[in-house]
Amino acid sequence: MRAHYDFSKMKARRNPYVKLLKQSVTIRLDKDTVQYFKEIAATTGLPYQTLINLYLRDCALHRRKLSFRWDAEPPAPDRPQKSS
Repeated sequence: MRAHYDFSKMKARRNPYVKLLKQSVTIRLDKDTVQYFKEIAATTGLPYQTLINLYLRDCALHRRKLSFRWDAEPPAPDRPQKSS
């Protein structure tokens, strides 16, 4: 094997499989949530979007389900209720 290889003349080429690995999405997050992950990113050195992806991947891998209760708001007292 050669002791030295000259890579300076090589042309850069993007990974053709990247599109298969990641999907670009638009998601709206609370400012506090983004700030939380940015603070973790500052201490770990990882980009905050990568941290969010890792957290969501862990939830999906372990099939974690969010348990919450969504109670409908009662109608305002000054508005009449709709009748069917």
